[in-house]
Amino acid sequence: MGSDRSVDCAVIGLGYIGLPTAAVLARSGTRVCGVDVSPHVVETVGSGGIHIEEKDLDALVRQVVADGLLTTSLTVPQADVFVIAVPTPFKDDHAPDIAYVLSATRSIAPALKAGDTVILESTSPVGTTEAIRDVLAEARPDLRLPHEGQEGATVAVAYCPERVLPGKIIEELVSNDRSIGGITPACAEKARAFYKRFVAGECTITTARTAEMVKLVENASRDVNIAFANELSVICDTLALDVWEVIRLANRHPRVNILQPGPGVGGHCIAVDPWFIVHSDPDNARLIRTARHVNDDKVAYTVGRADALIEACDGPVACLGLAFKANIDDLRESPAMAVASALARRWGDRIRIVEPYIDALPAAFDGTGARLVPLHEALRDSAVAVVLVDHDAFRAVPAAARAHLAVHDSRGIWNGAPR
Repeated sequence: MGSDRSVDCAVIGLGYIGLPTAAVLARSGTRVCGVDVSPHVVETVGSGGIHIEEKDLDALVRQVVADGLLTTSLTVPQADVFVIAVPTPFKDDHAPDIAYVLSATRSIAPALKAGDTVILESTSPVGTTEAIRDVLAEARPDLRLPHEGQEGATVAVAYCPERVLPGKIIEELVSNDRSIGGITPACAEKARAFYKRFVAGECTITTARTAEMVKLVENASRDVNIAFANELSVICDTLALDVWEVIRLANRHPRVNILQPGPGVGGHCIAVDPWFIVHSDPDNARLIRTARHVNDDKVAYTVGRADALIEACDGPVACLGLAFKANIDDLRESPAMAVASALARRWGDRIRIVEPYIDALPAAFDGTGARLVPLHEALRDSAVAVVLVDHDAFRAVPAAARAHLAVHDSRGIWNGAPR
């Protein structure tokens, strides 16, 4: 658990990015305090445990806690560097919600001192780093906060988003390049010096606003490319073509690289971040907005395809997967979750959910009659299978074990199975 003494770095938010970042930073020899609003999270991590699923994270956290390099606290200690890694969801109208970022900033203000550095890692709309600066300036008029073109700031403020893949976060926090944007060049230089403690990839300096946009563009680009694949899958269904074969053959062209379709797009990044760009310039973000709608609409399309198959068959239905991508436990913005919960609301206790990375069904399934069951039981007892996530365990199911099933495979992992 935390202590009152100053640390080298305070990481605000111990979620899917904050906790791995704190652990990797501590491994470099930096004294880190992880701060979170959840007593459960603070107690779990402070005792050397983890509350999220991520490859190699459990052993790393256990080691750095045992070494005294990672402590936890419900309150922000004094530190030389403060890293904000809290959620940035969107509101019902798709407007970005930076309330958690601003709340974390206010929590830092009392502990701030001259010479400190504040770094935002949360994916945020353009201008958020400047908003942090303004909150700190209002809360701490005794300190000089940075402004472009001005010198003499006593606190540095910068933006440095992660670009990691769930399941490889520990590795990629170290190996991937970083875009580091400062309110001023001096802020960026201070932030780069901090990241070079543990980042082997190249740390490129730019402005805070550019770095914010770079992160959004990376995820919006992925979203647009996935939307092409998802739209293509619907067109191929209409024309009675195998979209997987079409993509496989098209990708033999040396300058074509079509991604794989699915039941939609999930996760806290790709399904959310493009809306930040749309909100910032709604008149011109036409393609980005359309891609979001294409990918969101694929959920309803998948539900419709599954409904038709279920209606034509008797017996239980196995929904395979709830996570937003393969081999992780993260259900945030998951299209698989949306499809499975919609089917559960309609078909009730006929639905069997298979998700090997969770121990209990989320609240979205309360009152539906759907049950969480092991894969072998679902395959044995069901008449229909709806493949929603390409977990390795699902890919490995032999043809003989699924020969009796009517299948809708939204991931294309069972070659030869009817979709």
